[in-house]
Amino acid sequence: MIKKLLLALMLAIPVSMCAQKFAVINTQAIMAEMPEVKAAEEQLAASNKKYQDEFQKLQEEFGKKFEEFQALDANTPETIKERRTTEMQELEAKIRQFQQTASEDLQRQQQQLLAPIQEKVLQAVEAVGAEGAYTFVFENVMPVYTGKDVTDITPTVKTRLGIK
Repeated sequence: MIKKLLLALMLAIPVSMCAQKFAVINTQAIMAEMPEVKAAEEQLAASNKKYQDEFQKLQEEFGKKFEEFQALDANTPETIKERRTTEMQELEAKIRQFQQTASEDLQRQQQQLLAPIQEKVLQAVEAVGAEGAYTFVFENVMPVYTGKDVTDITPTVKTRLGIK
C-alpha cells in the first residue's frame, strides 16, 4: 500500500514540476475593434429605433384617449366612462406587453448577431493558445497582478483576426 502511494507521488511530482505557460487576453478589447461587431451594433440600433418609434405611437394613442376621457362632461353616462376606462386599461396592458416583447426580441437579436462573432474570437484564441502551447488562457478583464511569465496574447489574436 505504501509502495503504491510512493510510486503515485513519484509519478505526480515530475508532472507538476513541468513548466506551465499561462496567457491572458482581453476579448472585450478585441471585439470592440471588430468591424463585424460594429455592423451588429448598427443593426441592433436600427431595430431599437423601430421599436422606439412604435412605442411612441402607442404612447400618443394612449395620451389621446386619456385627453378624450378627461374631456367628457359631467353628464356623460357611467357606462361610457367605464368603457373608456376599460379601453385605456387595455391599451396600457398592450403597451406593457409591447415593451416586454420588444426587449426580448432585441436580446434575441443581439445573441444571434454576436454568437458567430464570439465563436470566431474563441476559435482564434484556441488556435493561438495551441500554437503557443499555453496551459491556460485567462480573460484579462481586471487583473490585480500579472507576473512576467504570463503572456498577453491579445495582439496575436487581433493579428490572426485581421484587426489592426
